[in-house]
Amino acid sequence: MAGVLKSVSGKSKINLSNKKFAIVVAEWNGEITKPLFEGAYHALIEMGVKKSNIIRKNVPGSFELPLAAQWEAEKKDIAAVICLGCVIQGDTPHFDYVCQGVTYGIMKVSLKTNKPIAFGVLTTLNKQQAIDRAGGKLGNKGEEAALTVVKMLEIK
Repeated sequence: MAGVLKSVSGKSKINLSNKKFAIVVAEWNGEITKPLFEGAYHALIEMGVKKSNIIRKNVPGSFELPLAAQWEAEKKDIAAVICLGCVIQGDTPHFDYVCQGVTYGIMKVSLKTNKPIAFGVLTTLNKQQAIDRAGGKLGNKGEEAALTVVKMLEIK
């Protein structure tokens, strides 16, 4: 995704004013997930989504993202879900298990519900890498996640 979806390119090819989007945000590493949410939110607004059609749901951590995404995606009026989180590697294998579970879980939700579910979860080696991807020098992956679900809706 990086390099292809660098910034909001304007209006979507489809009318987004009547579509609802859920953004599921992990509270863990909130200093990172806050700008990810802001990037996703503003990208949707710039592409024509009404503020009232953007629903935010907070979960404790990234591991909880797939279930919350499923709950939102199962709602008939939700067009797509954006999952935002941040897992920073530590000294134990916990990082590997969380990342694998979240990745697989989000993919399963997308296939099960037949709706776009964006993987806006940073899996970084350190905090600086996360900052760089949450509005820093490498862009905002929350914004890219919003662009991704819209592009998938355009394809459908």
